[in-house]
Amino acid sequence: MWYRAVGCSIILTLSLLAAPLLAVAQPAGPMHRIGLLTSGGALSIDFERYFEAFRQGLRDLGWVEGQNLTIAYRTAENHTERLPALAAELVSLPVEVIVTMGLATRAAQDATRTIPIVMGGDPNPVQAGFIASLARPGGNITGLSGLQPELSGKRLELLKEAVPQASRIAVLMHTTARESAHWRETQAAAQALGVELHPVEVHQPDEIAGAFAAVQQTGAGALLVLTNPPVLEPHRGEITALALQHRLPAMYPWRMYVDVGGLMSYGISLRWMYQRAAYYVDKILKGAKPADLPVEQPTKFELVFNRKTVQALGITFFLFLLVLADEVIW
Repeated sequence: MWYRAVGCSIILTLSLLAAPLLAVAQPAGPMHRIGLLTSGGALSIDFERYFEAFRQGLRDLGWVEGQNLTIAYRTAENHTERLPALAAELVSLPVEVIVTMGLATRAAQDATRTIPIVMGGDPNPVQAGFIASLARPGGNITGLSGLQPELSGKRLELLKEAVPQASRIAVLMHTTARESAHWRETQAAAQALGVELHPVEVHQPDEIAGAFAAVQQTGAGALLVLTNPPVLEPHRGEITALALQHRLPAMYPWRMYVDVGGLMSYGISLRWMYQRAAYYVDKILKGAKPADLPVEQPTKFELVFNRKTVQALGITFFLFLLVLADEVIW
């Protein structure tokens, strides 16, 4: 009978060993569904980089896609007119939270006033009517504020340090920018620095090449590009190539320009912002109300250079800026 006892002992031992494995294999909890709505292109390198930062932020908080979380992606591929329909799709699924990136917050707000919305970084959410105040949002929207206009003056200051001999600086911007806070901040900085600005406006992407011809006529020694997601950002490859072709040292608002050959950029770390957006998703999925979650302003900024472009332009007199850089792309 001894073999029966041994057999029962082996079975019991195997059962005890298997129990933890079975427990691990079981779902950790209910499956939650969130939506991600962006005005940008889903297949772009930039989108994947920043979206991975968002996913990493979720993983750090215990939310793993495919285990306890599913994410419904809706991207407008830089066609902002598609955003309302895409937002309506997410609402109809339904999702528990909508995370907005780019210019998507307005469409999400129009689609729902009940499903929580987490902004990935809107420049002025109070002025836009998304929230009542940073400290007390008051509705179904919370997240991060961009603070972009305040950085325009700093960009001009850094560009002047990089190209100290440039007394004239061209500003490439959309035609609507003359009424923007970006332009006002840039003008104020130019006055303080004693720099003469030459605005060069574009309305449609097919005007970009002609705009650089106009820049040449101004005699500008450097170029500042104001942010405009629908018109300029999708064509950053063309813009940076033209700047190099015309041998114009240029400052850009986002590092995505530097990734494709732009000289330098200074701005909010988008990687940090999207990773931080995961914090809000975590809080909301655990029961917090957007109205009670203060909107955060960015705390991480990055100065980025492209070393190859520095060398191509023959710039050798601002090495101290390279030392201060958060990243130098080779």
